[in-house]
Amino acid sequence: MAKSAFTKKRASQFWINFVLTAICIIWMIPIIGILITSFRPSEDIFKSGWWTVFPHKEDVEIDRIVLDDSVDVDGPIEIEGITKTFEEWRQGVQLDDGRTITWYGNKRTRTLVVSDRQWVGFATNLNLKNYRDVLGGKTISYKDAQGNTITRVGNNLSGAFLNSLAVTIPGTIIPILIAAFAAFGFAWLNFPGRNIVFTIIVAILVVPLQIALVPILQDYVKLGLNGTFLGIWLAHAGFGLPLATYLLFNYISTLPRELLESAFIDGASNFTIFIRLILPLSVPALASFAIFQFLWLWNDYLVALVFLGEKNQTVTIAVAQLVGEKGQDWHLMTSAAFVSMILPLVVFLGLQRYFVRGLMAGSVKG
Repeated sequence: MAKSAFTKKRASQFWINFVLTAICIIWMIPIIGILITSFRPSEDIFKSGWWTVFPHKEDVEIDRIVLDDSVDVDGPIEIEGITKTFEEWRQGVQLDDGRTITWYGNKRTRTLVVSDRQWVGFATNLNLKNYRDVLGGKTISYKDAQGNTITRVGNNLSGAFLNSLAVTIPGTIIPILIAAFAAFGFAWLNFPGRNIVFTIIVAILVVPLQIALVPILQDYVKLGLNGTFLGIWLAHAGFGLPLATYLLFNYISTLPRELLESAFIDGASNFTIFIRLILPLSVPALASFAIFQFLWLWNDYLVALVFLGEKNQTVTIAVAQLVGEKGQDWHLMTSAAFVSMILPLVVFLGLQRYFVRGLMAGSVKG
């Protein structure tokens, strides 16, 4: 009986791990595709999918046939004993020996490509050109699927990346510090109106930030803060404080009261208790909120567009502008997308061990 229960448990664990692994693999496929595509030359991207960088079979050009000027390309064309029209040659004609003859370009080229299906190894032509073009902001040149050279004005994504850092880092640290002080006060200090003020803060969580954009923008215009980093720092701090205060309050209120009372008896002030005890013990909750706030600020488009505009555009604004201007240039889009996602991935993976502990803050007592 015990062996049967053990076998069922092992089988259950196997299927759980299998499903979770499958979900992770499915989730990673688009990211891997974007990563590989961002390193491929533009002409390869237009011709084939990103999976072709791995060993596979494909039609490899082995020869070219150039027709004489005497051949009438408007009528039936005979090549190697096979007579087909231009449209049929353009679609590709497979020979008995496995080779395929395909018309290259339009009728004026008078050229046909002879290809054979062969195994192709790992791609060796991956490079960083796409990243240099996206981050540099200079005039760029690349080739399309027909081999034509295209010249465009680049997008300075490196400047937008720095602007996003300038918005995200202070916008994450400021509300965390203020909310930590507020949560400590609500959890451990007695003062008049504490419950009322805390109820108001929790109630603010249900208010959509969109309804506050216009009033805040009007005040910023009067104060000269519109289009400045200080203005967007204050806006993000105000939008993030209710959630940060509520989350940290739930965690700090579960800390052992005896520990804080012992420190107070030993002569420690409230500020010393907060710095030496509360902050070190609240690292899981602080890190959990830091993930939320950082990802929200980094991926924010609306608030950045309203309070900063395109003068100090962030990564989200720059990528959206890139989609509008160069939506057909996949080599630029994929590299820009990976530049925009790499830092949030690093932050999440670096702080994920605190994530669940922070989310469970205050849910279990005793």
